[in-house]
Amino acid sequence: MQLDPLQDPVDTPAEAYREVLLPFGKFALAFLAVYLVGRFVAEPAATRIVRQRNPNNPTIQDAFRRYLHLLVIVVGVIFGMAAGGYGQVLTNSTLIVAAATLAIGVAGQEVIGALISGLFLVVNPNFNVGDWIAWGDREGVVEAISFRTTRVRTESNETVTVPNTELTTSTIVSQYGRAEFRVSEEVGIAYEDDVDEAMSLLGEAAVSQPAVLSDPEPRVYFSEFGDDELVLHVQFWIRNPTRRDILRVRSEFGLAVKSRFEAAGITISPAAGRELSGDLRVERSATGESDVADER
Repeated sequence: MQLDPLQDPVDTPAEAYREVLLPFGKFALAFLAVYLVGRFVAEPAATRIVRQRNPNNPTIQDAFRRYLHLLVIVVGVIFGMAAGGYGQVLTNSTLIVAAATLAIGVAGQEVIGALISGLFLVVNPNFNVGDWIAWGDREGVVEAISFRTTRVRTESNETVTVPNTELTTSTIVSQYGRAEFRVSEEVGIAYEDDVDEAMSLLGEAAVSQPAVLSDPEPRVYFSEFGDDELVLHVQFWIRNPTRRDILRVRSEFGLAVKSRFEAAGITISPAAGRELSGDLRVERSATGESDVADER
């Protein structure tokens, strides 16, 4: 049978809509099936396993849940495109492939870099939610690690959203990342004071703090000869501290040292003494103005 070239290849509008909606419907059904299985079956099961193996690491738990959810969406889209027949269209279209490559290469470069940086932060055992970190000229507590950014709360209660790429390319200092943290303090005393007694009182003040560990025990030693004071150095250790714990222990330790030194008559950081010598002569001129001359 010979077809009329002027005849519309689609007989009715319903068939035209069917050719458009049928592939989309297959895509939607396939995507929805994969998403529901992943969201309500695979994700809870996998998250439960990760939580059991890492009960004290909320960073890995939260990050695993986020990345697994993203993976479910990507797999759902791939299955949906295959079911709807869009995969062949995309593969055979040179223009679409070129446009997608350009978009990923230009617009997605920063996003992909942030995702990879976030993954590195998550797997880093020394970088966790709740840690106090310092980077550049800022510091604060890590509150959440997302795909592209990390949320940090500063000491001033400011919320700072930091790109993951910035953290992975900067030097990060985690002061309290270890089980034990060493506190170091310097105390100056007058040259006339009893050094042995001062060192003993410093050790007593450190031991009197409940948070200070007895093993390793506090250490006190002479540090240097200052211009106007003898400098003593004391070190003690605290287990699993937060920044608030450090500030509290340092405050209580300082008050304990002051109390003990005052009772023993020991001067803390004596004021600098300066001696001026020479003669000061005042002469009155004929105009009534005073001239001051310094004679030495």
